[in-house]
Amino acid sequence: MSIIHVVIATVGRAQAVRQAVDLLADQTRPADDVLVIAVSPDDVAGLESARCNARVLFAAKGLCRQRNTALAAVEGTADIVVFFDDDFVPAPNYLANVEALFATHRDLVGITGELRADGVRGGGFTVEEAQRILAAAPLRDSLQLRDRHELYGCNMAIRMSAAQGMRFDENLPLYGWQEDIDFTRRLGRHGRQVSTGAVTGVHLGVTGGRTSGKRLGYSQVANIIYLRRKGTIRRSFGHRLLLQNLASNLVRSLRPERSIDRRGRLLGNSLAIFDWLRGRVDPRRILEM
Repeated sequence: MSIIHVVIATVGRAQAVRQAVDLLADQTRPADDVLVIAVSPDDVAGLESARCNARVLFAAKGLCRQRNTALAAVEGTADIVVFFDDDFVPAPNYLANVEALFATHRDLVGITGELRADGVRGGGFTVEEAQRILAAAPLRDSLQLRDRHELYGCNMAIRMSAAQGMRFDENLPLYGWQEDIDFTRRLGRHGRQVSTGAVTGVHLGVTGGRTSGKRLGYSQVANIIYLRRKGTIRRSFGHRLLLQNLASNLVRSLRPERSIDRRGRLLGNSLAIFDWLRGRVDPRRILEM
């Protein structure tokens, strides 16, 4: 049997992380350890009332820094590390199926679940709505493995023996944005990465606690340029993502969604392009904004 550690990085969303930890009590295969990486005690207020026990560690603010704190804490003890966003609702058999897949397919180094729904692409979901979606989800194609170049960071499982010494790139500050692409492209050099309907869940799409529109807009351009230079994002994927975000922010800034700062994102996009043309674009510049 493998030792499975679940890691949840959080900041400014105490209710969300309490719900996320609470839901882990429903896993048919319990986690051997749940590690919550927060920035301040306020981030984990009420966590003690969750049905599942969790250890809490504190780190400097930033998704990459927080996840790196977790990797340092579990290295040498965990066989499998599962990263969940604090607004991800896993199917009850998520951990059981991850363990079975890693045991059966020794070439696997990373698994990402195929989402039944993603609230980031819509108006978001409640936990109750997510549970209904999962309960109604069909089982077809559940055993099919689809090869992936990279994994989706809201839910991904990694084989620690393939990730020894690896860390998330802290030059991608705060929300990170595409830190999962960078990390898992490097992880994929050591073996096969897949997605599968046997491992699934719902991403609620909680918006509170995330970075500002201006900062995120800057990251949407600067992070892609940085990762292209680093060689950890595919050229076609990076260009498509950059152009999609620019077009979406430009068009929707005319009539922005209530929960999305499109005009702030567009401003950030513009500042990053201006810096790019001047030869000084750098993901860390959002710390000055």
